[in-house]
Amino acid sequence: MEQLERLIKMAEDELVEYSTDARKIEKLRRKIGLSVAVGQQRQVKEALLTLLPSGGINKIIEDQRQAVALPFWGISGLGLLLGVSLNQPIGFLAAVGGTAAAIKIQKLGWQLQAKRLLLQTLEDIEVRTNQPK
Repeated sequence: MEQLERLIKMAEDELVEYSTDARKIEKLRRKIGLSVAVGQQRQVKEALLTLLPSGGINKIIEDQRQAVALPFWGISGLGLLLGVSLNQPIGFLAAVGGTAAAIKIQKLGWQLQAKRLLLQTLEDIEVRTNQPK
């Protein structure tokens, strides 16, 4: 669903800015309200709920992506150090593997965090539309 992908990209753009979650949700809520109809918002929310994993390692990666990736950055640095100083090709392989794993973990955490922000925004919109004025 291209609508969902577009909204996830909008949420990722909001994550780049340094602000509170409430401010991010408020800005994203305005953007979604202007670009997505109410019926489509429900469909996007249902599709998003099926995409979001619950519990397990994904929850840890979503909350602490940098802490989870840190050991892999360490393996990468150590592999590079050993590869250069001892002239060992296995060290360079460890450097490449550690870097790839760390980047993959950080990217996964970023995407999960963007999806969670989008879900919170859609729930906020739903609550605000159901409130009596």
